[in-house]
Amino acid sequence: MDLIRVATLNCWGLKYVSKDRHERIAAIADAFSNSDHDIIALQELWVEGDYNTIRSAVSHRLPYAKRFLSGALGAGLAIFTRWPVISTSVTPYSLNGEPIDVAGGDWFVGKAVGSVIIMHPILGRVQVFNTHLYAKGGEDGPEHKRAHRLVNAWEFAKVVRQAAELGNYVIAMGDFNSVPSSLPIQVILDHAGLFDAWTACHNHVSPPSEVISPVDGVVKYGITADSPLNSYRGPNPSLDPLVRMYQGKRLDYILFRRPSHPLVSSPMRKLECQDSKVIFTTPIPRNNCSFSDHFGMEATFVISTASIWAMEASEMSLTTFSAVLGALQAAYRISLARSRRELMTFALCILVLLVLTFGSARLAVPWVNPILVLFTIAITWLATTMLYEGYIFGNWERRALHGTLEELELHKQALAVQQSYEGSGIY
Repeated sequence: MDLIRVATLNCWGLKYVSKDRHERIAAIADAFSNSDHDIIALQELWVEGDYNTIRSAVSHRLPYAKRFLSGALGAGLAIFTRWPVISTSVTPYSLNGEPIDVAGGDWFVGKAVGSVIIMHPILGRVQVFNTHLYAKGGEDGPEHKRAHRLVNAWEFAKVVRQAAELGNYVIAMGDFNSVPSSLPIQVILDHAGLFDAWTACHNHVSPPSEVISPVDGVVKYGITADSPLNSYRGPNPSLDPLVRMYQGKRLDYILFRRPSHPLVSSPMRKLECQDSKVIFTTPIPRNNCSFSDHFGMEATFVISTASIWAMEASEMSLTTFSAVLGALQAAYRISLARSRRELMTFALCILVLLVLTFGSARLAVPWVNPILVLFTIAITWLATTMLYEGYIFGNWERRALHGTLEELELHKQALAVQQSYEGSGIY
């Protein structure tokens, strides 16, 4: 039986910030070096030394590797594979939060989708994607709070769909920062035509009707984040209703699909998910800490022969289109209002600087001058930040939102035209 075993893990490898990073990276490297995975996708592997540690540990089984660099600090993405890599690409997402959100940091790292095309001995060209979507926004409240993640999801779905239309098999992994029922996941699955490996193997499991144990959350519902089993989760009970219901969230995924059309010269093959489970759920041996603040996910695919290559059309529903368009339009209006406030703050700062400049010349109190200098520096910094945030980033954000809205509207119109042709029997 021909199998492909894949795994994904968010390593939580932030330099100076992530706890126990050196011990955890060493443990992750050791665990993967003794595993039987054919392809591994890692996220938040920011430090080059950590990447080299893992690469050295797994190179005897996975000799081909690619680390993706994007933004000021790198995308934190890496792929290790058993089979030769024939090409690579990285597509930075157009929206990754705000530059003034230093604590979040998404804007600085330049989150992206990276991919490698490998030459599999049976399937031929397989394009493996690795990504990490924008984190901020949560799951509750209006959808416009997650507008940047929705743009990420649309851009991710487009590149995956294009890969399948070029005749490549697709395996996509990563930290999508979205629960299965969320709008970004609907966009990804519907527009890209992807199947969720976990759902394929656990679709018989019903939502919990009562309080479940943390172990059941992992085993039955694929929980990878915010689990009480993870040593890095806070001691206080979560107030998030989803976390309370499932004992955490499923944010990490392994997705797959076959090409849109088979290559004429090759037998018709298909990928089927045989098994999928959560990994790295136990503490590091001889240590009380978890491998990461996320658990990992693995899947085993079986390669079988398809007697008939049925077309598997997949498109977003009108409800999904409306929800995405409404969220992005609301985000555009909010962005415009925010930019106006920030530019008004900039104008006010300029006025204050003018008053300080002319007022200090008439002030003959020596001890006040150092205070005025510090105050002037602070106002100048605020003015510069508001100008950049309100004008440069504001226009950047709205152009990205506008471009995505146009793409969605055009795609929606194209589908309507196609459906009208099919209804009239032209196709």
